[in-house]
Amino acid sequence: MKFVIAPDSFKGSLTAKEAADAIHEGLLRIFPHAEYEIIPMADGGEGTVQSLVDATNGDFETIDVLDPLEKKAKARYGLFGNQKTAVIEMAAASGIQFVNEETKNPLITTTFGTGQMILDAMHKGAREIIIGIGGSATTDGGQGMAEALGVQFLDADGHPIKRGGAGLAELDHIDLSKVDPLVAQTKIRIASDVVNPLVGPKGSARVFGPQKGATRSIIEILDKNLKHYADIIQHDLGKKLADFPGAGAAGGLGAGLLAFTNSQMEKGVEIVVEMTRLKERSKGADYVITGEGAIDSQTQYGKTPMGTAQAVKAAVPNVKVVALAGNVGDGIDQLYQLGIDSIFCILPGVVSLDQAIKNAKKNLTQTAENVGRLISQQ
Repeated sequence: MKFVIAPDSFKGSLTAKEAADAIHEGLLRIFPHAEYEIIPMADGGEGTVQSLVDATNGDFETIDVLDPLEKKAKARYGLFGNQKTAVIEMAAASGIQFVNEETKNPLITTTFGTGQMILDAMHKGAREIIIGIGGSATTDGGQGMAEALGVQFLDADGHPIKRGGAGLAELDHIDLSKVDPLVAQTKIRIASDVVNPLVGPKGSARVFGPQKGATRSIIEILDKNLKHYADIIQHDLGKKLADFPGAGAAGGLGAGLLAFTNSQMEKGVEIVVEMTRLKERSKGADYVITGEGAIDSQTQYGKTPMGTAQAVKAAVPNVKVVALAGNVGDGIDQLYQLGIDSIFCILPGVVSLDQAIKNAKKNLTQTAENVGRLISQQ
């Protein structure tokens, strides 16, 4: 009997590795002599750095950065064991957790800290960077990130514009003469499932601006400024990004990366599947146990359990995929048609959120043991 254990994190309670270890513990009680592959997973969002560092025996780097409000902060990213690949979550430096109801303001928040992480990774030898772009506090089109890499954004008098979404209104031209040479030598893989364009009704400002503190009037300003920014990029760099799918991710950071780095958009879970060698390591598996904090109708859209199920079934068509979750929502019936064979909630009954978080490991281990008992009877 061979099991592949490949969960995402259970947000707020367990990292992906901790979840995998808990599942492993439960299955071992029933199948002490089975073969196990432990593969912590992620989908490009929160937990991706931890999962890929764990999977590649890598290390963490913690550096000084500027947060979205340009205050000094610490940010952590990962270096794979080969020291040639880095994995970054933009939220570590430019995330919504750095602001509150009083301070969030997409007119002034900047992705400069994200650029500092990218640059640091390049100078530490990374020639491939995976960057998850979600959870941002910014709508600056990635201007701050690019400035940290050496791109100069200048007004009509040749002076640097202010950072943040408001400053883009003053942009007259872009100067690439001082960009760090390592930028051209580094491949960047953008891990994002967001397909929103940079501007327009489905653009970054209108769709994501409100959660970052944008009022209706601010949304109009940001959308206009991002359109102007895209026009300057097209004029000076020859790249059309205003309507490019995914350019609006993370307040337009997608557009900034596409404009100023050697980058491409990819689905986050597919990158993790590749980097963890999930398909190869699943060969000969009888069961795959995956999961995350919540499973519902949205799971089909690039979430870890679905990406894991589809990847392993492409490699091992007859494998059975079991998904475990702290919360099982509506619309899961369709998941059974897309690769997941069964779904179990790990909660023993009606409990508070605090209790669910506190007992997550115990509940996950117990549920995995129960799943193992069921399998053993077949």
